[in-house]
Amino acid sequence: MSHTSTGHAPAGSPPAASPGGPTPTGRGRSGKGRSGRGRSRRADGQGRLAAALLSPTLAVLGVVIAFPIAVAVWDSLHTTSEELDADGLVVEGTRFSGVRNYADLFRGETGDRFLNALWNTSFFTVTTVVLETILGLGMALLMHRAFRGRALFRASVLVPWAIPTAISALLWRWIFSADGVANAVLGREVLWTADGAAAKYAVILADTWKTAPFVALLVLAGLQIIPQEVYEAARVDGANAWQRFWSITLPMVKPALLVAVMFRMLDSLRMFDVPQVLIGTRKPSVETLSQLAWDEAMNLRFGPAAASAIALFLYIILAAYVFVRLLGADFVPRGGTTPHTPRRTARFGRGTAK
Repeated sequence: MSHTSTGHAPAGSPPAASPGGPTPTGRGRSGKGRSGRGRSRRADGQGRLAAALLSPTLAVLGVVIAFPIAVAVWDSLHTTSEELDADGLVVEGTRFSGVRNYADLFRGETGDRFLNALWNTSFFTVTTVVLETILGLGMALLMHRAFRGRALFRASVLVPWAIPTAISALLWRWIFSADGVANAVLGREVLWTADGAAAKYAVILADTWKTAPFVALLVLAGLQIIPQEVYEAARVDGANAWQRFWSITLPMVKPALLVAVMFRMLDSLRMFDVPQVLIGTRKPSVETLSQLAWDEAMNLRFGPAAASAIALFLYIILAAYVFVRLLGADFVPRGGTTPHTPRRTARFGRGTAK
């Protein structure tokens, strides 16, 4: 006996599509398209909201940063001069001079002064940053240790950083005066605040004393996030104090140390108040680019002053770029904001790597 079809699909077979009706695939594609358009509209709304929230900040940055830079560039391309008018009266005028102010930075008497200021700025930056890094790292290691009176030691270390730079330079000027403490300790009269090598040493000492605590503070923050289990594992492996410092402390504190060094480098490149207050202006042995630009502006030579300031600005950008490229831009370790615990892959002393 044969069975006729009853119109019911066998179990497990896909449902037949009705004539003219949408297929399951079509429904999914249509739903996905609506969902994609909805996400796009939400993203556009979030982008407009973010732009609206950031616009006040961008406007302030434009007024505070972009506008002064644009004005400085404009002034550097012009020269203020005095001329005689038709009646024989002296009138001051500003005329476009192109890159003449920049060319003058490398020729003649102006060029000699600029190159000397450039050398002083670079010398002070390298010397003070190296000294501040070494002293700051040492102070951070001391502040990180547990001992009686640690809180008092931390507070005393931060006192120089809390003093305004101009006040600090004035204090050191009294110390380095002819009848000051420095000459009394040395037992001889040294002209620290005159022009010469002694003036360089005075600026380096005053700036290092002032800003080494800043490096120590940032390095201390990096030391406090290193897990103690790492040191305990190294001790078990037989690592001595120097091996623990070189293989654990220094690599794991590197992000904080690089940030401190970069901040200090950028700050030292624009050094002004320490040599200005401690030694004075127009002293070839200590004159920096910031002092040169200030002195030109005070003498109403706004074009050369702006050119010197723009040159310093470009020098700082170049130094920051080279620093990041040479030492690495990954100030924050990969995988998180705190350094990971390294595996014990080396053999320290008598211990066995595990």
